[in-house]
Order: sequence, then structure tokens, then C-alpha cells
Amino acid sequence: MLLGDAAAHAALAALPQATPAALASYYGQRVHWRSCGVPGFQCATLKAPLDYAKPTDGDIRLAVARKKATGPGKRLGSLLVNPGGPGGSAIGYLQAYAGIGYPAEVRARYDMVAVDPRGVARSEPVECLGGRAMDAYTQTDSTPDDERETTALVDAYKGFAEGCGAQSPRLLRHVSTVEAARDMDLVRAALRDPRLNYVGASYGTFLGATYAGLFPERAGRLVLDGAMDPSLPARRLNIEQTAGFETAFQSFAKDCVQQPDCPLGGKGTKPGQVGRNLNAFFEKLDARPIPTGDADGRELGESLATTGVIAAMYDEGSWAQLREALTSAMKENDGAGLLVLSDSYYERDADGRYENMMFANAAVNCLDLPAAFDSPDEVRRNLPAFEKASPVFGEGLAWASLNCAYWPVRATGEPHRIEAKGAAPIIVVGTTRDPATPYRWARGLSAQLSSARLLTYEGDGHTAYGRGSTCIDSTINAYLLRGTPPTNGKRCS
Repeated sequence: MLLGDAAAHAALAALPQATPAALASYYGQRVHWRSCGVPGFQCATLKAPLDYAKPTDGDIRLAVARKKATGPGKRLGSLLVNPGGPGGSAIGYLQAYAGIGYPAEVRARYDMVAVDPRGVARSEPVECLGGRAMDAYTQTDSTPDDERETTALVDAYKGFAEGCGAQSPRLLRHVSTVEAARDMDLVRAALRDPRLNYVGASYGTFLGATYAGLFPERAGRLVLDGAMDPSLPARRLNIEQTAGFETAFQSFAKDCVQQPDCPLGGKGTKPGQVGRNLNAFFEKLDARPIPTGDADGRELGESLATTGVIAAMYDEGSWAQLREALTSAMKENDGAGLLVLSDSYYERDADGRYENMMFANAAVNCLDLPAAFDSPDEVRRNLPAFEKASPVFGEGLAWASLNCAYWPVRATGEPHRIEAKGAAPIIVVGTTRDPATPYRWARGLSAQLSSARLLTYEGDGHTAYGRGSTCIDSTINAYLLRGTPPTNGKRCS
């Protein structure tokens, strides 16, 4: 059966309120702040047990950063932020955006704090492949047409997994979301905050909800923006996300044909035809990649082009860039623009170096849930369902769901509900045309959390806070600053 019965899954159990003696030294840590080299920010390192079940088996170092409350007004404590991923650097997000771009009144009252989750960025990052090997991996044909191409894709997944296993063998067993949430409680204790205040986006909502489920009495003001539903198995998550990208593409297509520079159709062209035009372009690239001018000789094939289009679906502010990139590729045989978008998605810099986000992303996802598919044959059987969910992206995203099948570490997590009984009000934010975290996931999480208040943004793009809606921002600011949650079901546009 494709979808499974999410309602049958057990709820995440809260941990005992008393600190176990074996963890006392971790909970008793003090933070020694030092300069980060970034003006206005401080950094520190804290220790966490590699294995919470065996705290004497060694430590992991967690990188923490903060920007102190600027005033005026009474300080409200720390506000932790996480941009999602999994694999996104919370410290990078803090220094590049949250610490300088969050509403001034929020930054005035809170110390803005970030911790890179274990295995991510500055917190003992998972490593898998070098730059050249990663270049080859990202160019692998992700819509195989025959057994030879299927074998090449499977070999790419196996090589990626083997690289992770060779580079980070012990760490791979201990980068789960539950462990990362327990690490956040160590950070809370070290900051001397009685409760955790937190804004998490995308996967960061799963991390924040997990924290609330484990420590409901310590959950302060939590905002979960672009929510995930922890009760869904990997296959259902993947197919629903596929449908989310299709919803976003439909919005892009409707807008594109109204613009004078849309290369996928003119006024009056239906979104379905826009999608077929894009698929025809992808098929041409599958047969014959086009030049990009890349210093490392990369050409634009179907896989990189598809990734570039997907990258632009996250933010409607990228639609003009996507139209320009598609025009260059389709009419001028120049793939440079789509390659730039693809590189931004993979976090590849101009020197051919990759951040560890994609490595950590696989490591966390493959540990948190059993693999969506076990074999190519299983993918093929499910292709019709994925292609129905998205005629544009379905085939590629179905095959992408095979990556965890070859992971060197067995999954430790299972789908589960999170109720967090006894927690203070938690705001769950959903965007109606969110590509990466479909709106139905926000409804699903808010139905599980006992104290949830669902806040809906009727619009495009991934997540809602700080993206231009005065209604969303003022509602969340009122909660963070005064503890006033919205009525459940409030809608903004």
C-alpha cells in the first residue's frame, strides 16, 4: 500500500523531567563566549554525548553562536533559530539573516542564538564526497531509461553512501532528530534559560516539535514555520512533497505565461502545456547536454537543469531569474543560469567546494525513517503515483527516493505522532502553496500537537515568517514578544 495508516503510529514519549545523573556534567556546562570574527556575534563550543544511551562512550562538539539582545526593553531570554534542511547551518542562518534581519523589536528583546545540529556545518560535520566526486554525483541521470542507466544511478547512490560510511562511521549512527533535540536542551541549560524559545523553519519544525514532545514542560514560545508531519512514512512524505512542487510549478506557470519573457508559452497557454514544454526541454538535455561555460567543464544535463528549476520553486522572488535562465538555455544553448540555480541548491561554491548540507541531509533523513524504496523495481512500480502527483517532477523525485536504500546505517526512527501534552501554546505555520512542506503537513502536525495554533498563509513560496506578509509577521511577533498566540485557524494573505 502506498500511503499507510499514519494514525496508527504511537506518539513520541516525553523524557523524565529530572536530569539523569549520567548527564549531569553535560547539563552543568557553562558557555564561554568568544569572538566569531563576524562583528556583533559571539561563538562557543559545548559538549554532548555521542550516544545518549551510553554517555561514557565519547563526546560530540556542538558549535553555538549568539547575537546579544540590543534593547531597549526587558530581555526575554534566548531565541534559538534553525533554517531546516536537515543539514542547513543554523549559525550561518543566524549570522547572514536572523541576527540582522529578524524584526528589530524581536532582536531587541532576545539574545538571538543558533546551534548547528550534530553532523552539520560547524558541529562535527558529516563528510561523504570530495568536490569532483560530488560533481559527478549531481550530474548522474536521475530518470534512467534503461538497465544501464539504472545501474549507473544505483552505483551513484551506493558510492555516496559508502563515502559517508568511510568518512563518518561512528557519527552516522548518532545524527537523528531525537538526538539533535536533546542537544538543544543541553544548550538551553547552558544558557540558563528555564524554557526553550525557538523559531524553526521547514525541517526545523520537525526538530522543534520533537523537542516539545521530549520536553513539553520546557517548551517556551515555539514557532514552527513550514511544518513537517512526523507521522508520515518516507514514501508518503516523498510523494506529498512531489505534489507540493507541482503545486508551486503550477503557480509559476500561470505567472510565467503572463510575462513577456516566458520561454515556456505565451498568454493563454495552460499550466499543463507549460509543464509539457518544460519536460520536452528536459528530454532534449537528457539526450544532449548543453554548455555552461563552467571552469570545471560541467555541462547542463537533465539532472542539473531539473535541480535548478526546483531550487527556484522555493521562493517566488526567484521566478524572474528562472525565466531568464530557461530562456538562455532553451533559446541560446547556454546553461549557465540554470547551473547557478542548481549550485545554489547544492551549496557548491565557485571553486568547486560543497558545504556539507547534502551529506547531513541524507544522514539525518536515512536515520530518522526507514527507506522509501528498497530497489529499482519498487521505484518502477510506484512511478505512476509519483507522475500523477507531478507530471513535471514525479519521475525524478521517485528515483531520488531510492537514495536511503543503500545507506550503511540502519534507520533508528519510525513514523510517530507528536502530542507534547502539557506544552505551552505552539504556533504551527503553513503556506497554502508551499513546494517543499505541503500545507497538509501543517494541518497534520497541528492536529497532533495538543497545544497547537494553526496559522495559515495563503500564498506561494517556502515558509511564511519574514517573507512580506504583515499579517503573518505581526501575529508571530505578538506571540514572541507578549506570549499572545493567535486563535487556532487564523488565516493571512
